Amino acid sequence: MDFSKITEDLFIGTTPAVANYNYLRSLGVRLVINMRCTRWPFPDPHDPPLDFLWLPSFDTMFIPIPVSTLMRGARAALRTIDSGGKVYAHCAGGRHRAVAMGASILIAQGYEAQAAMTLIKSRRAFADPDIFYIRRQILKFEREWHSKKDLRDF
Repeated sequence: MDFSKITEDLFIGTTPAVANYNYLRSLGVRLVINMRCTRWPFPDPHDPPLDFLWLPSFDTMFIPIPVSTLMRGARAALRTIDSGGKVYAHCAGGRHRAVAMGASILIAQGYEAQAAMTLIKSRRAFADPDIFYIRRQILKFEREWHSKKDLRDF
């Protein structure tokens, strides 16, 4: 499992195996957000189990990540963080989709989009929020997050 600690509350990385779940739990992770389209989360056999949110998304300029998907993940992440937990967002490589989700979570926590992308790149060197179709969705999320307060309600 390859991951980076972005903030005290947020980790971004690749798909964890069931064998990694106890390690994530030891870090304080309570919510795992899976952005992969072709791989659903493996159930957690431990007690208490981690919470999983599967938000199947594509990593392509032709099928962008829907902002509603980023909203759903950001709201779930805020609920987890507000209750004292941490969040692990992942996709196949931890480079695009998980980065878009991570930036959305940071924006929901009060970061400006550019600051969120810069922070992620500084903590995860090969993260690529600047590829145009990912950056576009992050900026769109920021606009909608700030303009549609009713979408932010839990």
